Amino acid sequence: MTPTPTAPGRLVRKGDFATLAEALDYAAQQETGINVHSLKGELVEVLPYSRLREQSLALAGRLLASGLEPGDRVMLAAESDGDFLRAFFACQYAGLVPAPTPLPAPFGGKNAYVEHVRRMLIAAGARAVFAPDALSEWLREAAEGLDLAVAGRLADLPEAGATPLPAPDPDGLCYLQFSSGSTRFPMGVAVTQSALMANVRAIGGPGLGVHAGDRTVTWLPLYHDMGLVGMLLCSVGFQVSVDLLPTGAFVRRPLLWLDLISSRRGTISYAPTFGFDLAVRRVGAANLAQMDLSSWRVAGLGGDMIRPEPLRAFAQAYAEAGFDPRAFTASYGMAEATLALSLTPVGQGLRTDIADMDRLEAEALAAPPAATATRRREFALCGRPLEGHELEVRDAAGCVRVEREVGRVFARGPSLMKSYFGAPDETAKVLSPDGWLDTGDLGYVLDGEIVITGRAKDLIIVNGRNVWPQDLEWTAEREVEGLRSGDVAVFSLTETDHEERVVALVQCRTRDADARASLETEISGLLRARHGLEVKVVLTPPHSLPQTSSGKLSRSRAKALYASGAFTGEVEAIRA
Repeated sequence: MTPTPTAPGRLVRKGDFATLAEALDYAAQQETGINVHSLKGELVEVLPYSRLREQSLALAGRLLASGLEPGDRVMLAAESDGDFLRAFFACQYAGLVPAPTPLPAPFGGKNAYVEHVRRMLIAAGARAVFAPDALSEWLREAAEGLDLAVAGRLADLPEAGATPLPAPDPDGLCYLQFSSGSTRFPMGVAVTQSALMANVRAIGGPGLGVHAGDRTVTWLPLYHDMGLVGMLLCSVGFQVSVDLLPTGAFVRRPLLWLDLISSRRGTISYAPTFGFDLAVRRVGAANLAQMDLSSWRVAGLGGDMIRPEPLRAFAQAYAEAGFDPRAFTASYGMAEATLALSLTPVGQGLRTDIADMDRLEAEALAAPPAATATRRREFALCGRPLEGHELEVRDAAGCVRVEREVGRVFARGPSLMKSYFGAPDETAKVLSPDGWLDTGDLGYVLDGEIVITGRAKDLIIVNGRNVWPQDLEWTAEREVEGLRSGDVAVFSLTETDHEERVVALVQCRTRDADARASLETEISGLLRARHGLEVKVVLTPPHSLPQTSSGKLSRSRAKALYASGAFTGEVEAIRA
């Protein structure tokens, strides 16, 4: 089986299409396409864009023949395989609205996953749900009692006959993107064809400068906006070949990602910071002499708060393999903006700003630290707004803040969502009549670039200080031996004695009572010394801290679990 070529000599159209179906129509004239790999990293299916188009068109007719009508929402289990790709693009040709749903891994069991999918089906008003064989029964259970035309496998769809396909609507919905980490009733971001294509053009054109010699390599999940839009749909919009590795393959063997970049001469690949961090921890298993990462020109950063230290460690660890740290390309965005809102210039590497933590917490001002300042925080610069987009930082009264003043980030531009699907009240809370989106993030502007400091809802306010939970988490993970990235979740809440407390949930891998007591003391002492805070440390079992469907720590769900008493039994069992 031969993967599709990079095809550097081809003529590139730079995302200037009215719809995603039109983009695939053009890509089908090229020899490029998508190469699907297994959990072991083996190439299992080669899908030139021409074949993907042909198969998607045939499947579109079968979807409509099953009783679905244009405009209906279709839930798709977003396995990184050819069936999901065919189904997603078939929906584009059939005028249906696909809604990728996550896979079970982050949910910790069948019941939680089935309930999550059921909530998504209800929120989307879905008329169909499809999954691979291994998940089809679970999704049928999630759909039980709902008014669906079909639930099950794509293979069970009827033949199409002469079912006509509707003309693509540039103003219609392209897909629904569900939030990855919400504990509330899930809301689907309604992304129109025009919003998607505007984002694709801005990212791939002036943003990354995608050209005929580029090739995408990705392990990011296709139910998350960075994997779906940034890696897959941008590649289709610029007719770039894609090497698609399942997320589970990366989690088990992170070096498969780097080996694939090396062997296929990949040039564009994104990951959250934890992806680079995990690769550093496995560097001992890498044969750096046989790995060549010199082709990697865009090592994209996004999907979570960007942490400079693990990235510098990655650059140092893989320098021998030809990795150039100038490839680091920071970005900022969210599903409500389709994907990206800002990008740093390609080829400049990670650029950072250092702020005085005392003034940041007390004055909401990211002032450069004085020589005598002992508490400092390094933030990544995330670039200027994408072409055609605007970003503002505002105070509580809605006034635009000046440079280095921290406030709430607002965005406007052609890539913004139409609404939260079927949720006008929730939409009105974040999207103003004049098109400004309240992102829910805090940040500041520096030399025209946006710098993100954290989520507003996560901010801990203690005696007038604004404390960012990730600062405490990163301190513990960096300075306490045995802790890893994602092992600590910090939040504040009012406990049963009506006292507001800062709590740190820490995953612990030992059941020895003395060792656990020592760990609690060490962490609480460290956070007191570094941040001047009294923190209640609660040790939890390994793998107990919840993640979003994109693999990030979910503080909101961790807080809800703690408040419900989920970790009480573990603590009492150890003490007994």
